[in-house]
Amino acid sequence: MNNGPLVKRYRRNPILTKHDVPYPVETVHNAGAVKFEGRYILLFRSHRHNGRSIIGIARSDDGYDFDVDPEPFMVPSKEAAFAQFEEYGVEDPRICPIDDAYYITYSAYSRFGVRIGLARTYDFKTIERISLISEPDMRNVVIFPQTFDGRYARLDRPHSEINAWSIWLSWSRDLVHWGDSVPVIQPMSYHWDEMKIGPGATPIRTPDGWLNIFHGVFPTMDGSVYRLGVALHDIDDPAKVLGVADDWILSPEDPWELTGYVHNVVFSCGAIAEDDGTLKIYWGAADTVMCVGTATIADLVQLCRDKPRAAL
Repeated sequence: MNNGPLVKRYRRNPILTKHDVPYPVETVHNAGAVKFEGRYILLFRSHRHNGRSIIGIARSDDGYDFDVDPEPFMVPSKEAAFAQFEEYGVEDPRICPIDDAYYITYSAYSRFGVRIGLARTYDFKTIERISLISEPDMRNVVIFPQTFDGRYARLDRPHSEINAWSIWLSWSRDLVHWGDSVPVIQPMSYHWDEMKIGPGATPIRTPDGWLNIFHGVFPTMDGSVYRLGVALHDIDDPAKVLGVADDWILSPEDPWELTGYVHNVVFSCGAIAEDDGTLKIYWGAADTVMCVGTATIADLVQLCRDKPRAAL
């Protein structure tokens, strides 16, 4: 492992701002990321000028220079099954490729709270909503991109006032009905993630296990600080955590991460593994702009193994 930063920021960050969007928005942040037909895709969240969120789409040949489509990719649904639960907005998409489909989990906000929606696309031109896959209050659902003995697995983050908000793992046979839920990672007292944690990017398969890039929140006298951390899950049983890195891997530093719609925030919903062993990590900065950086997958795995802390 080198002595420099684990995540090397792209020198031309931020890579997307509201000025790159051809329709009126106030922010561009918290984007799911995937490669599709050799191109990079970002599904990003934006606040409209009424304060409610929609999801846009941007495309790139190199993962750095993106062009935004002329229309949003997802807006609150008018279908009867979804409309009343999306009236306040759709937010924070994650993208999971399974077979020839791309499954999108997103937060659906309404007067009834926040639930998780599941949608599917095959071409990133059209989208089909499948189901709402949680009751309130749930956020930050990421699905593992394979099955385990015929079952799908997901990391999720239910809200709780009894204990600090933690990462759980749940199972399903059809992607719609979920259960057998167990806590797998909890915040640690007086630690960089002591207030709450939640899964971030769709898990990355490595020879050593599944990399889980998650966010952790620390309360300060000036508000909360959002950072990124990493954990390693067993390749055959993702409910088994092999190591949670004691150190964070990314913390707000640049001006656009320190100041914005919500200051002191780096928040990831997507990362893309490259053939050369590196990982492109995309994050929303201060809930205002999108940034990217690169890390070496082997370094992140080593951090989980060499400098672990307790998972629960």
